[in-house]
Amino acid sequence: MSASPRRLFSLEFFPPRTDEGAEKLRAARRQLEQLKPAFCSVTFGAGGSTREGTLATVLEFRADGVEAAPHISCIGGTRESLHDVLMQYKSHGIRHLVALRGDLPSGVGAAGDFRYASDLVAFIRQQTGNWFHIDVAAYPECHPQARNAQEDLAAFKRKIEAGADSAITQYFYNADAYWHFVDACAAAGIDVPIVPGIMPIAGYSKLARFSDACGAEIPRWIRKALESFGDDSASIRAFGLDVVTEMCDSLLARGAPGLHFYTLNQAALTTTIWQRLGL
Repeated sequence: MSASPRRLFSLEFFPPRTDEGAEKLRAARRQLEQLKPAFCSVTFGAGGSTREGTLATVLEFRADGVEAAPHISCIGGTRESLHDVLMQYKSHGIRHLVALRGDLPSGVGAAGDFRYASDLVAFIRQQTGNWFHIDVAAYPECHPQARNAQEDLAAFKRKIEAGADSAITQYFYNADAYWHFVDACAAAGIDVPIVPGIMPIAGYSKLARFSDACGAEIPRWIRKALESFGDDSASIRAFGLDVVTEMCDSLLARGAPGLHFYTLNQAALTTTIWQRLGL
């Protein structure tokens, strides 16, 4: 399977919080840079708690010649603070953002000047025109806080109408959910690339907890297989590689506009899947 020129294959990282984490990220990044990703996105902690780390990580990627897109989150932020962040990114020549509502840091009650990601996208366009390519999040299996799929689709459409250029999905393990969402978007008049987010499977218990929290369904047959391996991490990883590679292959075969890998600052699994796909 070879990538068509229009397809974008990208990677996501998070800013390290310790010196040891920074060294691990550098090692993973050097390995993953060899895959020649279209860009790497760097996450932004709750309420902007890793803002400096996000920028430092982005600048380190760019110094190595890798395109990098910082995440920007609006929850808990003011118009003034977000304007400052945008100007800072612009001053460094950054042209690509991943705009998210984000989560409130624990113990904070107020949402700040923005309630929704669509408000943030509109604000970015108002402040910077077309300087930034803006990616937003999409939820094929429905945002965990949405009351129903129709409400979630309407919220996604508002982000696109506010000026988003493309979207990256929450990870999933059921490709039908992705295609159903893409079809629903087309029927609603949404015409932007919606890139599948891909989470390699490194273990089971942590993945199960995280998936329950963020509304990503692990199909029963996958759960049962992972449970059956117990503490046999080699079998979990081998099974996970087969499942995720097969899903990626089918997504690309049906015309997905690319893949965005949630690396969790690890190189091995993403590299193996990428190579198996022939990217």
